[in-house]
Amino acid sequence: MDVARIVPEFHILLDPMSGVIAEEREDLIMFSLIPIQAQLDVLEVVADDLMNSLEPDKELLNTYPGREETARIAGVYANLFYGLVIGLIIAFMAAMVVVVMGGI
Repeated sequence: MDVARIVPEFHILLDPMSGVIAEEREDLIMFSLIPIQAQLDVLEVVADDLMNSLEPDKELLNTYPGREETARIAGVYANLFYGLVIGLIIAFMAAMVVVVMGGI
């Protein structure tokens, strides 16, 4: 946060961002918030990436290009596998019921 010295003899300063003219005092310390704003910008990018990780069609921060549909395709294959396994278990239980009931 830079200030312009308007009248250095009388210690008058101008804050160009807000347009405020004030007297320079020795008991006040001014800090620049520019480095903190840069860190907040990085945190905002990371927070957006975290929110994007909850949606399967959003691109993540550190992924290779063209990998937007990876979660959807993996979900299809996983559901096919679990559907096959559950279907085979149901078919095996039905076959066991038929054998126990004496149908064969």
